[in-house]
Amino acid sequence: MGMRSHWQAIGFLGAYALLCVLIFYRAGLDIVKTLSPQGCRMSWMSPSYVLQAGLDHSWTPLASRYSLFLYREVGWEGPGELRGSPVLFIPGNAGSSHQVRSIASSATRQYFSSPYHVEAAFEHGPQRPVDFFALEFNEDLSAFDGHTLDAETAYARAAVDYILSLYEKPTSIILLGHSMGGTVAVSLLPHPNVSALITMSTAHTLPPARLDRRIDSILASNREILRDDSTPVLSLCGGATDLLVPAESCILPVPEADDGGSTFYRRTVFTSALEGAWTGVGHKEMVWCHQVRWRVARAVIELAAAAEHSTKVRGQVLDKWLRDGHAPPASFVDDGVGDHRDTIDLSALRPEEVHYSDALLLRRPTQSHTYLLPIPNTPTQSNSLFTLYLSRGSIAPISPHNPLPLRVSVYLCSSSTHTSCPRLSPTILKLVPEPVPDKPFPAPDEGSDESEGVVVFVANVPIGTSEQQSYVAVLIEDADGRGWVTAGFAGDEPIVKDVGMFGLIWAGSKLDFPASTLRTEVVFPKLLSSSLVVYRLKSSLRDAATCKDALMPPLLEHTSDHFETHYFSLLQSQPHQATLLHSHASGPFVSTPLHGFNLIVYTSNDQPCSVENLYISINWWGTLGRWGTRYAQAVIAWGVGIVALALHHAWGAGEGPRPVPNVAESLSYLATRWLPKMLVLSVAVSFIPLPTGMWLGNVGAPVFAGIAPLLLLVVVGLALSCGARRPTRSREIISARRNALVSMLFVFLLIVVFIPWQVAFLCAWIYHFYTCAAGAAVVRSASGKPKEHSIPLMSREESTIPPSPELASPRSSPSFSSFDALVSAYNTNRYILLLMTWLLPIAAPVLAVWVRTLAGSGLQAVWGAGSGWGWSSDRNVLVVAPWLVLVEWAGMGGTMFEPSLMLSPKHAMLVLALAAFFAGPRTPYFVLEVGSVMMVFVCAFGIGPRYWGRS
Repeated sequence: MGMRSHWQAIGFLGAYALLCVLIFYRAGLDIVKTLSPQGCRMSWMSPSYVLQAGLDHSWTPLASRYSLFLYREVGWEGPGELRGSPVLFIPGNAGSSHQVRSIASSATRQYFSSPYHVEAAFEHGPQRPVDFFALEFNEDLSAFDGHTLDAETAYARAAVDYILSLYEKPTSIILLGHSMGGTVAVSLLPHPNVSALITMSTAHTLPPARLDRRIDSILASNREILRDDSTPVLSLCGGATDLLVPAESCILPVPEADDGGSTFYRRTVFTSALEGAWTGVGHKEMVWCHQVRWRVARAVIELAAAAEHSTKVRGQVLDKWLRDGHAPPASFVDDGVGDHRDTIDLSALRPEEVHYSDALLLRRPTQSHTYLLPIPNTPTQSNSLFTLYLSRGSIAPISPHNPLPLRVSVYLCSSSTHTSCPRLSPTILKLVPEPVPDKPFPAPDEGSDESEGVVVFVANVPIGTSEQQSYVAVLIEDADGRGWVTAGFAGDEPIVKDVGMFGLIWAGSKLDFPASTLRTEVVFPKLLSSSLVVYRLKSSLRDAATCKDALMPPLLEHTSDHFETHYFSLLQSQPHQATLLHSHASGPFVSTPLHGFNLIVYTSNDQPCSVENLYISINWWGTLGRWGTRYAQAVIAWGVGIVALALHHAWGAGEGPRPVPNVAESLSYLATRWLPKMLVLSVAVSFIPLPTGMWLGNVGAPVFAGIAPLLLLVVVGLALSCGARRPTRSREIISARRNALVSMLFVFLLIVVFIPWQVAFLCAWIYHFYTCAAGAAVVRSASGKPKEHSIPLMSREESTIPPSPELASPRSSPSFSSFDALVSAYNTNRYILLLMTWLLPIAAPVLAVWVRTLAGSGLQAVWGAGSGWGWSSDRNVLVVAPWLVLVEWAGMGGTMFEPSLMLSPKHAMLVLALAAFFAGPRTPYFVLEVGSVMMVFVCAFGIGPRYWGRS
């Protein structure tokens, strides 16, 4: 009965692990639906691609593998003529040159009003047409293999030189990189002719697939380039909607100052904060989402015109067209929109043109007027916060892309009798969305229009004295009955909610709002802004029935850092839905968990609709989805660690008078005896502030201590599901005596010359799988024989040849028979097979890259064609050599160790387990490398001289 309960417990743990995997998977898929829905309009174009045959082998030996195309919009421009500025688009993993079409088409249709007719705005300006070139990498899987990235970089460098040769010198080129194409683009720097770089959905700090050491080294080199090179670089990130690249790894490293004391232009912009887009954008959608692509295209046109200017001017162009609302308005290039007078003369105005009001509320203004708003005298404050909202109009230099004629200017007057009032400088001047009350935000398959948006103007104004009243003057011009304006004053102190993470986990927190104000800011200084946490925000409105008629229903702005902002309509979350808050300010393996985030509620003052209270708690479904997407690769590494611990126990138990226990027994022992202690230890380790690259990458944050035991239970359950079965009396007995030295040397030669070691590893796994499975019939026939009789060891090829005694190597103890020795060998073979199976996902992606590259590009791609790159690290025979020796020895029926040895192979498995648990989640490839080193130890001390036929 006890044994039955034992196996029921094991089955329950396996079922629990599979259920957790299903939950993580489903929660991860729901991210796009619930956490960060996408609102993008589809882009349309009429594409054609002109092959650049001139980029041949005289430029690069990779000309037969890759190619270069020039994009042309059919019917809008000539098919082959070059009359503009060059731009090079670099696709990413499994990408195509055709992905350039959305951005290139938008650039053409913005520059030309109709085919071959230049838009009036560009007709007399410095702007020129843009020639979009695109690289074709034949959909190479560059995310899994660093040497493929090296090949693409080498070809891209040659392509840049070739493109520049087509233009009159000096010429500058702009680089656009999507996904891993952004990694290639950064690798091209520094380059004297690259004027700017825009990356889209590119991981800069952490590889999306951490299965190859070379990719890690490339990203480390790129971080050095980004630190030292002065080329302006902007990174566009899709946020949580991008399920392929963790958005926290898309953030550019903090820039360093150059010799002149200025800071290199490095800007990270999330599409949820991108003015006019305000939506999460998927990985593939980044290149065709209309709200993004037209801004990238316009930025490219303006960058080409400013290519010969300083890096500061080029940075200002990027800030203007790819703006997130946090860059200071003074950094913008003036485009002539709005009223730019530094002062206003009140004496020059007629009395009927000046109006006094405590607050400003204009629905559909029709006339130009100047409104004087007296600054309130509050004895307890030295400053007051002036807030103004303008719908679809302009407050220079901010406006929607297609604004109404309505313009507003704001001035500060020390008294109503002063004739000259200087312009009031804002602390915040940005464009925020204007959700439609009857539609979800962002609107699916539609998103925002170029004419939509509310300009937010916020400024700190000094409070006047009782002897002299100060005013804010608001000048309204070109009103035509469309749009609206509202303004007023409030205190400048935010509301601070001092709630901690653990308090939020257990009970949540409620926050009551003051009376209706235009802008209310709430600060949560102790809550984490991490990609591993999703918050649930429930709002209650005072008079929700009137909100649909309000000029601006309550709009929530969530800011975790200067580069990431999310907007939510609180009206649409009534009465049953909740707002989900997420952040990428920090994340595992990238940075230390960041504390603090801000919430700002914008609302108009025309209706009693306002926020009464907010209730914030943890959204566990969204949080689990974030955990699943970030720790999927950690499961592989920890799985290797669990199997290594099982093998450590098995070889330790096999040193006694009994044979090595089978896989089911060791995994069961691990689950029942060691697992409780491991769970407690995993929690304790999670509190230690280890470096970001170790353990689970959370630097000892207490709130994340529960992730480790949860992940450990899942991994142990999966290991039990894969390897634990009820023990039977059957034992496989395989023995063969053959000399495989010549064939093994031939395999080593193939690795050096032709195949990567991953191919040999897969072949070794297949051979060992056959070794473990081929003896089933022999086992069934021999299981009924008396134990005291040795079972004949039959060769697969020559059944008449008796086994060599040194292969079986039975122990000298009388109680340990030859049958027991063969049982130990068979069980050990199953452990090795299970270990290799968990390592296979680490090696298999590079193998898939090699097979696909060979099929698409032939031997020229495999050998590198003399380009100086190749499969150098994949030619390392030392990585796979111990595995080949082990499986070949197992195929001959040899035992793995002698109990009399002072150095037992079990110690090697303990080292492998420690490496898998502490370094594996960040760098799974390191686990395979350590595993190979430990197998060298096993071969040296476990097999020893018996491999060469000496006992």
